[in-house]
Amino acid sequence: MKILIIDDERSIRNSLKEILADEGYDVDTAENGVQGCSMVEKEKYDVVFCDIKMPEMDGMEVLDRFTAMGIDAAVVMISGHGDIDTAVECIKKGAFDFIQKPLDLNRILITIKNAKDKVHLVKETRILKKKVYGQQMIGESEPIRHIKEMIDKVAPTDARVLIIGSNGTGKELVARNLHQKSRRSSMPYIEVNCAAIPSELIESELFGHEKGSFTSAIKQHKGKFEQADGGTLFLDEIGDMSLAAQAKVLRVLQEKKLSRVGSDKDIVVDVRVVAATNKNLKEEIAKGTFREDLYHRLSVIVINVPTLDERKDDIPLLVDHFIEQICAETGMPSRKLEPDAMQLLVNKTWTGNIRELRNVVERLLILSGDKITAADVKAYVY
Repeated sequence: MKILIIDDERSIRNSLKEILADEGYDVDTAENGVQGCSMVEKEKYDVVFCDIKMPEMDGMEVLDRFTAMGIDAAVVMISGHGDIDTAVECIKKGAFDFIQKPLDLNRILITIKNAKDKVHLVKETRILKKKVYGQQMIGESEPIRHIKEMIDKVAPTDARVLIIGSNGTGKELVARNLHQKSRRSSMPYIEVNCAAIPSELIESELFGHEKGSFTSAIKQHKGKFEQADGGTLFLDEIGDMSLAAQAKVLRVLQEKKLSRVGSDKDIVVDVRVVAATNKNLKEEIAKGTFREDLYHRLSVIVINVPTLDERKDDIPLLVDHFIEQICAETGMPSRKLEPDAMQLLVNKTWTGNIRELRNVVERLLILSGDKITAADVKAYVY
């Protein structure tokens, strides 16, 4: 656990550092608020102890700066001139706790323990949100900026979207962002991988079935369209859907109602459909394997997701993002890539796109030493 002490009194800094170091913590010190803010920008700290009365930049200004920076550290304010009003103001500004001088060792250790629990909870919450809601789109290249702009324009509408692109480019991430930025974001987001469901079961999965409608139908089942009512249904790899299922999907899109397998009762649904495919649907239409009328229903807006080789400028950002993500999820110590190692990754041809890059980053984190070198990349990637 990494701790930073910001205090203009050298005796306070040194004694607190010595005590916490003896307790097994990794401790840095800063003699004023300016230096403390600079250190926090460069290094990740779990807990920051910050004095209130300091020259140049006082503790309240430091706290405001930390809030603007969006740091995750638990900030503990300390002061020899504290009162209830000061403590309340600190907590309102986002401080984790307020301790008066002279500092009590037991109080400090209890505060650190509670702060550790808080930091752990914040990390777990972030990981859970990423798993549930998806992640932000990482990248500043022109193709990614264009996609972000399209999402911002299209998401608030109910327009159907067709996402096309190679495997591993992040089509699902685009779909999740469309949902999260839509007015349906508080409603269900349901995914269906059309390629993973056998053709004889796809209709039951999408539209549901009644008890006894076929041999294994031992109870009534709501399909994905019903589950997504009010929200978004993401049909991934829709190019692999059977023609019979395509016809039923077309009916739902046209009439906004469906009937379960084994029933002729109509059920009204309000669903926004977002579809994705790695196939050229116009070629599939020519071959007779995809309905042209369904294609036109789905492709009100078309978003073409670029391959990783088409957005190589984003590779350093993606690598840093995956290192942070993987280390947070697995508990592995974070590592940096040496510049020549990063250049090798940029120069590589990525046939598996972003999915392949993430796997490579995880492999390098597992197999490399304190730093990831060019030799590591050549040994484990090329």
